[in-house]
Amino acid sequence: MPALPTTDDLAASAINLLARLVPFDTTSRDSNLALIEYVESLLGELGVTATRVPNADGRKANLYATLGPQTEGGVILSGHTDVVPVDGQNWSSEPFALTERDGRLYGRGTCDMKGFLALALAAAPVFAEPGRLKRPVHLAFSYDEEVGCLGAPSMIAEIARHVPRPVAVIVGEPTMMEVVHGHKGITTYTVTITGHEAHSSLTHLGLSANMIAIRLMHRLSELAARLEREADPASPFTPKQATLTVGMINGGTAGNILARQCVFLFDLRCPPGVDPLAILAPFLADAAKLDAEVKARFPEAGIDIVRRSATPAFAPEHDGDAERIARSLAGDNGPPRVVPYAAEAGQFQEAGFSTVICGPGSIEQAHQPDEYVDRVQMERGAAFMLRLAEMLAG
Repeated sequence: MPALPTTDDLAASAINLLARLVPFDTTSRDSNLALIEYVESLLGELGVTATRVPNADGRKANLYATLGPQTEGGVILSGHTDVVPVDGQNWSSEPFALTERDGRLYGRGTCDMKGFLALALAAAPVFAEPGRLKRPVHLAFSYDEEVGCLGAPSMIAEIARHVPRPVAVIVGEPTMMEVVHGHKGITTYTVTITGHEAHSSLTHLGLSANMIAIRLMHRLSELAARLEREADPASPFTPKQATLTVGMINGGTAGNILARQCVFLFDLRCPPGVDPLAILAPFLADAAKLDAEVKARFPEAGIDIVRRSATPAFAPEHDGDAERIARSLAGDNGPPRVVPYAAEAGQFQEAGFSTVICGPGSIEQAHQPDEYVDRVQMERGAAFMLRLAEMLAG
């Protein structure tokens, strides 16, 4: 059996792959198929057949593949292919090209989370080598994580049906290669208010959608403040409480017209065990009452609230296999950790898989202009992948 590559060699290979992955503009509003096709070609060269799980219109796809024997007890390496937009951000280098400066690898997605994808793909020749592993590695690459973890559930369902039962799932979100065993859930909503246009001096003849939106957003702001006041001091999260924010607002056509429509988006992020619907119930009741009042004046007007996504929280597992394995691979003996962001870990856990989060880079760099991952993080990730190969060979 050929010797394993060195950590330095695997890290160098991963960085070369990262330089190929970053130029794929996989912003969530666009297709990820070019990147998926590239990954399929890399795996095909190793004799590995990958399976696509497309979205409804076929413009995007998840991808999963098994490297090594078709046996139980393997490990899933999970990551998302999409990235957040660069619109309006002040980058000092081309965002969709890998640029190295002072040991940092800059580019959109380097940290969140193409660095982890590159590490998994760099290690793929090792994992796929005939006779190398006694238990497999399964790659699971999703779409639309950044807009509500929309892609992963269909892929997870297929994996549960068709893949030999793995012992652990490792989601490679940025954690500085330290093991994380919990995250908040996220529920997102779109609120559309329809008013009645009129001259802005004749408020009695119309209804401003913007003014109604302000009332609703004020109630959400009050709810967010109450959640902060009532935060559990023993919570391991930072911030400790469920958080609520309005992320986007769009309304009106001119300064002197009562707005016909206003749309805003908000998200609620809850720790494990906290029910988002229970938190929002008073707001939704108030909105329904206001909707009836609006319709009484103008029947075509109203308030429409639609849940866009609901990603479950990820709860710490007592003596979880995934955490035990990941800590061994990462050389991590630190205290238990949780993160405030939401990821696909909760979805894997909800499907019955022992799950953990561990990946290169810091979440503080994610979504920022000049996003980067440190070269040393890629080196730690390479050592992690080699230890995984050794573990699954035993």
